[in-house]
Amino acid sequence: MSLTKPKYIKDTTEVLIDMKPELCKVDEALNILVGKWKPIILLHLLNEGTLRFSELKRLMPQITQKMLTKQLRELEAEDIVNRVVYPEVPPKVEYSVSEYGKSLRPILEMMHEWGNNHIAHREKAKKVQNIHAI
Repeated sequence: MSLTKPKYIKDTTEVLIDMKPELCKVDEALNILVGKWKPIILLHLLNEGTLRFSELKRLMPQITQKMLTKQLRELEAEDIVNRVVYPEVPPKVEYSVSEYGKSLRPILEMMHEWGNNHIAHREKAKKVQNIHAI
């Protein structure tokens, strides 16, 4: 499987020439996406639209309530996720991806594609290693 360059990506040689390592801001982007759950939360919100806390929790049964709260707060602090609280009893809270947060969609799609390609690459390398071991 080969990587296909999405239309929204410039020629990679041009991008890499413009990106000086000392000025690299990849760490800024990774700080927002780092963690097991943030990309999954974002993908659920991007695909499903607005969700209540309990709906998000139901979609990710392995995440603890404390971790989901923490990850949502961090995404909200970075203006990636919107949080709306309705004055009801019990309180109703809804989450959605902000307009700014929607700009992460192509990045998440590319990371997903790269992850699939990396898994295939590792499996192929493992098969070659097993053949040489015989």
